[in-house]
Amino acid sequence: MLVWPTIERLIAEHGAAALVTLAETRGSSPREAGARMVVRPDGGFFGTIGGGALEWMALAEAQSLLAHPDKGRVRRLDKALGPELGQCCGGRVILTVEGFDATDREMVSAFAAAERAGQLVTIAAPDGARLLRRPFASHEGLQAAAYTRLPDGRIIERFGSETTSLYLFGAGHVGRNLVLALAPLPFTVTWVDPRPNAFPPHVPRSTACLAEADPVGLLERAPDGVFVAIMTHSHALDLDVAAAALGAGRFAYVGLIGSKTKRARFTRAMSQIGIAPERIDRLVCPIGLTEITDKAPAAIAASVAAQLLIVRDSLAARAAAAPAHSARLLDDISHA
Repeated sequence: MLVWPTIERLIAEHGAAALVTLAETRGSSPREAGARMVVRPDGGFFGTIGGGALEWMALAEAQSLLAHPDKGRVRRLDKALGPELGQCCGGRVILTVEGFDATDREMVSAFAAAERAGQLVTIAAPDGARLLRRPFASHEGLQAAAYTRLPDGRIIERFGSETTSLYLFGAGHVGRNLVLALAPLPFTVTWVDPRPNAFPPHVPRSTACLAEADPVGLLERAPDGVFVAIMTHSHALDLDVAAAALGAGRFAYVGLIGSKTKRARFTRAMSQIGIAPERIDRLVCPIGLTEITDKAPAAIAASVAAQLLIVRDSLAARAAAAPAHSARLLDDISHA
């Protein structure tokens, strides 16, 4: 969910909107810190902080705040999930609930435009009855969490999801189902097939269709670190794309649809053309989670989508495990 564009739209349509943020968590909680939802005055909402009693309570607080703006524009709620809300998570959370209306339109529109253009990082400080945010222009090199409270009380927030780029080769049954499975997930898809009229008439906004006559040449121009999934109509084309992807040695994931027999044949062929064994070993084939044995296209697509999420999370965890540079930046900011 794009937060500020949603707030902008609700102010235009309903006159006001509330932003609920899961600011801090201790122990178990239904969502991570930085999870958000945007609430209309009538209680309709977008996004989630985890559902259940916690979310129901937050919706009531948001409606109350919007109904009584004279009592303040921000509320901070500290809740024990078990004793106070009857949830089994056992942790404790802090929520912030903020109200926005037509008087905030200029600020909200600026943030909305920035979030649409890419990730938006803001720094905020309490200012009487509300948080005073401004764009954080010095965030280059900072691996900003969705919500970070500095020792001096200021808050750094990141808006907009960081998507993973997938190059998907093949617009057959599994490819079509995979595009749909990835549509609500944090992926952007470059969908490649050389056949005329291979693509369906409607695709998700996160997908770009390329009827590329030279798929291998397109892959050579792909950015470093993208994910590659190969499931074309032709085994020969599958081999060409897989060999190019593995030979380049610069992609985060290379998955190939097919059996163990297909993998063995492709491995021999790639060895014969001189691709290093350690690069061939990175080939994921059969593609997807092997625990799922259903061969229906939708089931295979679900399996592949789950595997892509696992790889994405693993790469993010590795990046987070080396936070020294970001920690230094945050320390510098907190003492600025």
